[in-house]
Amino acid sequence: MAETAEHAAYHTPVSVLDLAPVLKGGSVAETLHNSLDLARHAESWGYKRYWLAEHHNMAGVASSATSLVIGYIAAGTTSIRVGSGGIMLPNHAPLLIAEQFGTLESLYPGRIDLGLGRAPGTDQPASRAIRRGLASSGQDFPALLEELRSYFEGTSVGVQAVPGKGLRVPIWLLGSSGFSAELAGRLGLPFAFASHFAPDYLLPALDLYRLSFTPSEVLEKPHAMVAINVFAADTDEEADRLSTSQQIQFLRLIRGGGGPLEPPVNSMDELWPGERERAVVESQQRYSVIGNKETVRRRLRYIQELTGADEWIASGQIYDHQARLRSYELLSQVVQEGY
Repeated sequence: MAETAEHAAYHTPVSVLDLAPVLKGGSVAETLHNSLDLARHAESWGYKRYWLAEHHNMAGVASSATSLVIGYIAAGTTSIRVGSGGIMLPNHAPLLIAEQFGTLESLYPGRIDLGLGRAPGTDQPASRAIRRGLASSGQDFPALLEELRSYFEGTSVGVQAVPGKGLRVPIWLLGSSGFSAELAGRLGLPFAFASHFAPDYLLPALDLYRLSFTPSEVLEKPHAMVAINVFAADTDEEADRLSTSQQIQFLRLIRGGGGPLEPPVNSMDELWPGERERAVVESQQRYSVIGNKETVRRRLRYIQELTGADEWIASGQIYDHQARLRSYELLSQVVQEGY
């Protein structure tokens, strides 16, 4: 795409959000090996960050011990930033997170990101099991965040995070509603919005973040990352087919289920009997980017102009590992060429 004064190409940085999908017929070990392989490719293709998310009690997700997986990925790469997208802070004592990420930053200096969320990242039974003795519901997230930051800043009283104290681990707030958007703005922190599963609140949350933003030692102006689903392939038809694995996953969630990531299908028509479920799934995917390189280019430009994103972070729940690699390769080419 040629750049002109009227139509300059965007080159917004792009990162990877790896939801560590366990495949139907596969294993957790295979998933983690595939994650490292993808991270190494992403590094060579110029991706900025490689983030993993904390989920629990989900048969289709292998990244529950998020800090450990971050260490595994960081050890197997050399330059790409590695971090959490995110750690669900109310599940943990802030001191332990400071120590864990202080350890990671000490081992891989200048490469670790700490993205924080306030949801449990699981269902109620698992949430009770995780939070036993913590007495946290997520409403005290601002206080937990303040405590966590005090360990890194060395301003905590009586207790020090070793390692952790004095280390500049970048903290991001993650959200799917306005709560973390407003808090990130007030504190002058970078903000990432989870539009890959909560598209309804994307634009209102970005507006709230920017309107509430106060410059800080961390940022002089707002910095928003937008999470999107990307399914890129050599043809539009193949990209559509690859995306059905995620559609099946969304459909299971609607019906109250879960499980490993299913192979793609040629048509979803037999899997949803009525229009209601189809409409819900398609609404969930309305900011998804699905297609060949040129389709991806046009779609990215549309969402860029809609959101003004400072960074993208792309999730791709693709069953076949080689197809998943190809999707991220094509996306990197679009970003480098401009869109």
